[in-house]
Amino acid sequence: PAFRRFQREFLLGYLPALAADWLQGPLLFQLLQSRGFLRSQIAALYSCGFASNVAFGLVSGVFVDRLGRKKSCVLSSGLCSASCLLQLSRDFLALAASRVLAGLGTSLLFSAFESWYVHEHLEHHDFPAEWIPDTFSRVALWNSGLAVAAGLVAELVAEGLVLGPVAPFLVAVPFLVLSGIFAGKNWDENYGKNRPCGKVCGVGLRGLVSDPRALLLGLVQALVESILLIFAFLWTPVLEPHGIPLGIAFSGFTAASAAGSALFRRGVSGRLRLQPL
Repeated sequence: PAFRRFQREFLLGYLPALAADWLQGPLLFQLLQSRGFLRSQIAALYSCGFASNVAFGLVSGVFVDRLGRKKSCVLSSGLCSASCLLQLSRDFLALAASRVLAGLGTSLLFSAFESWYVHEHLEHHDFPAEWIPDTFSRVALWNSGLAVAAGLVAELVAEGLVLGPVAPFLVAVPFLVLSGIFAGKNWDENYGKNRPCGKVCGVGLRGLVSDPRALLLGLVQALVESILLIFAFLWTPVLEPHGIPLGIAFSGFTAASAAGSALFRRGVSGRLRLQPL
């Protein structure tokens, strides 16, 4: 019972932030296009977000350990909220700043929350390490459902409110505020080791160089991620001229992704006993 309470407390803080992140995906290209920007300008705005995510990702682990993981979770919610509110602007530089903030907030979203949980699980509550996958499997299940629902909600609010494609970004803000307030009030703070950034990066680089399999895995993952990011940029201008509702299409993509993940889990753990290469 104590573990289930702790698990529920983590999910109540984490899931609203994930829901807000998904709400920002379906209509971003359409929003920027409605502001009158050329496709090359929209590509530059997308690149601002991707670049800030990559650059900050190199030091986010050290940053989170030093600042505090709870504070980093609250900061993630604040940065993403500011990014959503800046979407109301029609100024290119303001929108570029919005994408940079979104990249920073997203980097914290997918590092600080899980780091906080693992530390609390093992160090504070002294629960068995074997129970950690149970929590993250629940996160994955809920995350899939939130992704599908986000596309439908985005389409609904964009069509039903006079604000149009900016509406999902405004709807995301209360979820982010809820996540930040809940984590700030109910979670304990914890910290990691105070390590120099240069030393951490050096250890990572030496690990890649010393193990060719790790380097190969990183290259494959980078190629897969690059394909997904190119797809994220191109799917809207391809489908929109055909009158396909973008939110519903987004839900279809995320539902297919969830189905693929479920098939993979069944394949490696079921009768087939498939093994990843």
